[in-house]
Amino acid sequence: MSREQPVAGHRERLLAGAVSCLQEKGYAATTVRDLVAASGTNMASIGYHFGGKEALLHEALEECFRLWTARVEQAVFASEDDDADMAGALARGLTALLEVFKESRPLLIAFVEAFPPAARSEALRARLAAAYAESRASGVAMVRRVSERTGRLPPFDPEVFVTVMMAVQDGLILQWLIDPDNTPEASQVLAVFAALPEMTGGAR
Repeated sequence: MSREQPVAGHRERLLAGAVSCLQEKGYAATTVRDLVAASGTNMASIGYHFGGKEALLHEALEECFRLWTARVEQAVFASEDDDADMAGALARGLTALLEVFKESRPLLIAFVEAFPPAARSEALRARLAAAYAESRASGVAMVRRVSERTGRLPPFDPEVFVTVMMAVQDGLILQWLIDPDNTPEASQVLAVFAALPEMTGGAR
């Protein structure tokens, strides 16, 4: 008897279901049963398309990175009428990031939960590194797009700038999860950035 092949579309449904589970339950608490229920598929489909639950969740984490980056980009370029300068773009992007915190606490927990196992899993570490690389490339593209709109080159290496901003984002996530009431607002973070040239004597 021939082996029945999984129905077309199961992979996409599993990935969407995994993203939903990460957003609602987090990384550590998501089970195979949760993934099957969220996707309307079956356990065999997980093995067939992804090789197992962990691989599916790893790919779903990458997809969450993409969704997060897309939201920031949408905020940065919300309208052609918005101020096109780098400071305005940074303010809109940072504000969008902090708004995501309030809406997506389980997803933030899933993001943080992925790091300890990544220290021991080469596969997960590679997935997270790839997600960071993709987000970094998207951020660099945003910086260059703003630069084109203003006709001015940024006074920094775009890739280094985006990497630093990602580090700031990760630190804010950790602080917000532990002590949201004392995590700086976007305006406070921007005020610190604005004061840096004076604090450093304008060093480059």
